[in-house]
Amino acid sequence: MTGDYLPDVYLRLRSRLPAVADALDALGEATEQAGPLDERTQRLVKLGIAVGAMAEGAVRSNTRRALAAGATPEEILHVVALAITTRGFPAAVAAFSWTDEVLSSEP
Repeated sequence: MTGDYLPDVYLRLRSRLPAVADALDALGEATEQAGPLDERTQRLVKLGIAVGAMAEGAVRSNTRRALAAGATPEEILHVVALAITTRGFPAAVAAFSWTDEVLSSEP
């Protein structure tokens, strides 16, 4: 299933700092429930934020999670394209490479 991949460093952090991991999980749940956006839309928004921050791991993670929430590859690539005029072409190209690797590895 899409979204099952978790980097080793993330798993180690959760293992070493379980109280922090639990608090982060609770905050994530609270923010997801704070408004009317459905999961698919939330994932696309988070993907856009990750692209803007040039956070490679978050781009990859939110690409996987957007797919799992029902977003299409075309919608994900649209988010990347939208970044061109806001974040710049080089950033969008980097984000494209990260999303494309995830999309290419999906069955």
